[in-house]
Amino acid sequence: MAGDNAIETEVVVAERTDLADGIVGLTLRAADGGALPPWRPGAHIDVLLGDDVVRQYSLCGDPEDGTWRLGVLKEGPGSTIVHERIRPGDRLRTRGPRNNFALEDAPRYLFLAGGIGITPILPMAAAAEAAGADWRLLYGGRRLSAMAFLDELSRYGDRVEVRPQDESGPLDLDAALASVEPGTLVYCCGPEPMIAAVEERCAERAPGALRTERFAARPDTGPREAFEVELALSGKTVEVPAGCSILEAVEKAGVDVLSSCREGTCGTCETPVLEGEPDHRDAVLTDAERADGGFMMICVSRSRGPRLTLEL
Repeated sequence: MAGDNAIETEVVVAERTDLADGIVGLTLRAADGGALPPWRPGAHIDVLLGDDVVRQYSLCGDPEDGTWRLGVLKEGPGSTIVHERIRPGDRLRTRGPRNNFALEDAPRYLFLAGGIGITPILPMAAAAEAAGADWRLLYGGRRLSAMAFLDELSRYGDRVEVRPQDESGPLDLDAALASVEPGTLVYCCGPEPMIAAVEERCAERAPGALRTERFAARPDTGPREAFEVELALSGKTVEVPAGCSILEAVEKAGVDVLSSCREGTCGTCETPVLEGEPDHRDAVLTDAERADGGFMMICVSRSRGPRLTLEL
């Protein structure tokens, strides 16, 4: 996994703009006037908003311009703080960047964005264009006035197809994926029903091509049996009850683990697995990483057997 989860940076809000209905943009600079940690398309940061409120936001600006730009949809308590309280000149603490959605080299890309899911896709499109790759973007939203970055995307012409649902209906994913050629990578970010639909179609038509990022946890329908976890570095063995996560059990045992979302979407609590078979329930790892079993997100994932050994 890419990124240093432990890097904390104090930033200052240099600019705040209204991007669309219910979406504000923040431009952040290092509070000390220095350089911000570097990032590449697909990266996100944690924003620490006080009172144990931590939210993850994708970086949607230019990796080379020395700032971080966020697009924040007003949805939930964390984003409400951003919309109602955060103004230019305010200082914020951040962690990261971290990248679980990195843009890989490919000759062709299909980008699929729903709503605020356009934020990580925007710098990907710019990178694909700069690399001379063949790419297209299908961007859907509830209505045109609620869709951010339309002016920026207009410079790409017919590579970008904008589909507001109130005018065009739901995205035609079957049509978008029908012509995916071998060697094309598909990047998708948006609401859970959209991502699940794309996953289903790509499994049939373009296995191995899909890369996704979720803003909400996957539905957890797996069994929740108790098991033991050996903490190799701490010399402790802890019981993980059926109604408890590994992260919660480890914290109760007095072992500190860096965590953020606690729902398997951010990658902060990624932990090396030394022995045992994880039952992966996160929205971060790729299929290949899951099959390898070398890491797991201990905030949601569990064990397939009676015991795991973790590097904690």
